[in-house]
Amino acid sequence: MNSSAILEEITPLILTYNESLNIHRTLQSLTWAKRIVIIDSYSTDETLDILYSYPQVEIFQRKFDSFAAQCNYGLEKITTEWILSLDADYVLSDELIDEVKTLPLEFGVESYQVRFKYCVFGQPLRGTLLPPRKVLYKRKKAIYQNDGHAHRVSVEGSSRLLSGYIYHDDRKPLSRWLWAQDRYMGIEAKKLLETPASELSLGDRIRKQKILAPIIILIYCLILKGGILDGWRGFYYAFQRVLAEILLAIHLIEAEKFKT
Repeated sequence: MNSSAILEEITPLILTYNESLNIHRTLQSLTWAKRIVIIDSYSTDETLDILYSYPQVEIFQRKFDSFAAQCNYGLEKITTEWILSLDADYVLSDELIDEVKTLPLEFGVESYQVRFKYCVFGQPLRGTLLPPRKVLYKRKKAIYQNDGHAHRVSVEGSSRLLSGYIYHDDRKPLSRWLWAQDRYMGIEAKKLLETPASELSLGDRIRKQKILAPIIILIYCLILKGGILDGWRGFYYAFQRVLAEILLAIHLIEAEKFKT
């Protein structure tokens, strides 16, 4: 199968809500796609104007209830065998695109995982807390499930890690980030409190204690992940992650007090 035939078997799937500051860069890395499916949660900024400027984009609007439900709705709108699932602030590297062009998509592998380079104001950092994620998978093998504030795709069969990267390049303002983190950490706190301790990972058990997690995250980002070598961008990212953990601790305290 030649490279153009492989790419024709892949449909990108993206969720959007007020992503005017990000979505153009994401779509620019997808100019090879014959069709791009967007599930939009009724954006009120210029997101739709940008989307309509790309002829291969097809927009479906659905009121947001959960990330998993939005993604599963998107799966129903795609007919190709393979799906490339992306966030609206993901930018495919040229190396990843070239790698996908040569994949033997018909041979035994049901999904592919990709690593990330986190960007601060457009510049990639040396390290990130983001784990590899299954982003390229067979449509008929996949279903999305909620996981705390996030969501994950469950794909039957074997998976392989690709060598190319995706840039996570979110340029929305701090106010929007704070709004999202406050909402996410409220959901995350509910998950931590409702999940039996025996079923929580070590990381989640530490987070549930409230005090240690922000300190550990600061050290992890700056020292173990090399953020200190990225200068002010590394500190910016570390402070973001520490603030997110502090918000989680506040939500945990609030939830425990109201419970009593």
